[in-house]
Amino acid sequence: MNGVKLFLQEAGETYRFGIKFFRELFKPPFEFREFLRQCYILGNKSIFLVAITGFIMGVVLTLQTRPTMVEFGAEAYMPSMIGIAIVREIGPMITALICAGKIGSSIGAELGSMKVTEQIDAMEVSGTNPFKYLVVTRILAITLVLPLLVVIADSVSLFGSYLMENLKGQVSFTLFFTKVFEVLEFSDIIPSFVKSFFFGFAIGLIGCYKGYTSKKGTAGVGRAANSAVVIASLLLFIIDFIAVMISDIFYEL
Repeated sequence: MNGVKLFLQEAGETYRFGIKFFRELFKPPFEFREFLRQCYILGNKSIFLVAITGFIMGVVLTLQTRPTMVEFGAEAYMPSMIGIAIVREIGPMITALICAGKIGSSIGAELGSMKVTEQIDAMEVSGTNPFKYLVVTRILAITLVLPLLVVIADSVSLFGSYLMENLKGQVSFTLFFTKVFEVLEFSDIIPSFVKSFFFGFAIGLIGCYKGYTSKKGTAGVGRAANSAVVIASLLLFIIDFIAVMISDIFYEL
């Protein structure tokens, strides 16, 4: 019972934290410069990791799938299958998990260290709104940046898949991507792009909440970073499940 009580209490506190974010989001002053700085820190510095992960993902997926497709005489469908798998599900989910580990932990650790060293309290005393400056800018930045990282990961992943197909089956660049885009529709692209906004919001919200409410000294900073990654990753799977269920309903309609 204590575990259930703590879970409900934590869920309620996170909900109130999210509501406060939306209240502060539309109140002036707007920390536009800090928002752009966070977009650079959280987005630009994650591009290399996301691109490398996406490339390996495309290569491995092709290498693992191709023998089975060849066995059934369906190797001509490889580009179409890879394209749908990456764009619909694998690209957004893997990118979000990578960002949950890199960005979620960094936000939790950064805000947690500021909390335990009383820098946040000092900002309040000086007349600055720390929630708006620290939390709103970070959540908004990762919410808007993650979809762009997903597009980069999808593109690099498809390119990695093309390289393997070209080496194994002598498939040209034009033929490969023609086959990919022949089967992709807006009903495949739009849901995956939209849910990446929710992925980004979840990562930013959990990371900021854990860091901003960190307690018990420096040991709490490590726990904040660790729990931010774990809870954000779990929440990503829940959001993905809901998104797939909603998409499935629209496909049937």
